[in-house]
Amino acid sequence: MNIIQDKTFDEERALYAVRDTIVKNCTFAGEADGESVLKETRDVVIEDCRFSLRYPIWHAQKYELTNSVLDEKTRAPLWYSNGGVIKGTKIFSVKALRECCGTVITGCEFESAEFGWKTRDTRISDSRIVSEYIFLDAKNVSLERVDYSGKYSFQYVDGLEINDCVLDTKDAFWHSKNVTVRNSVVKGEYLAWFSEGLTLINCRIIGTQPLCYCKNLTLIDCEMQECDLSFEYSDVQASINGHIDSVKNPRSGSITADSIGEVIWEDAVMPCDAQVIVRK
Repeated sequence: MNIIQDKTFDEERALYAVRDTIVKNCTFAGEADGESVLKETRDVVIEDCRFSLRYPIWHAQKYELTNSVLDEKTRAPLWYSNGGVIKGTKIFSVKALRECCGTVITGCEFESAEFGWKTRDTRISDSRIVSEYIFLDAKNVSLERVDYSGKYSFQYVDGLEINDCVLDTKDAFWHSKNVTVRNSVVKGEYLAWFSEGLTLINCRIIGTQPLCYCKNLTLIDCEMQECDLSFEYSDVQASINGHIDSVKNPRSGSITADSIGEVIWEDAVMPCDAQVIVRK
């Protein structure tokens, strides 16, 4: 492979369409303030680099990005790129990773207001993500040992696996399909309204009015804290260890818990006949 090392680039499309190249210890910043420095690249390895220019890695195919830093000036750094491996990298820019396919991310840190929109086949492990609006309309996403903080997460996602994660969020999983969450903490208000095929296994769920208007909802050996007005108009099979503050108008299925503060059957706009069972 060709090697480009210890250089600084700031012009427009500085390394446009390079092939079979290692780019090592380079800086992409300067007065020219050029965009799209590594656009349309193929089989490129980027190591120990620093980015401070907009749209650096667009339409790339089979790239590796390792031990690098992309600051807040690298607006929308990774779009329309496929087959990427990102390791040990810090990205602090809005709209990171959009419409990319087949991205594998390990040991990274992201602060990006809109992260992962419309991506496909994304795998993230051992990473930290801060994002107000994460993985909108994404498909086939896997998170393992990820610490996530944000607000409107995983809306319209289809095909999501979450394992051993901490999610501090708000309106998570709205209109999502085919989501499984295992051994995780999920904290947020109005969790998973209008979801379809959501399964939570051995999870701790925290926050008001969770899991309403759901179809094919399953909870197995979960805990619920500060969860009031839960399961309204949902089709649910739930086994809860511990207490639920209140349950309101579950549509069908069954909910079993050690104790429930209040079961509310009132003002329903549709037939609601789920079983609510308190263990003896």
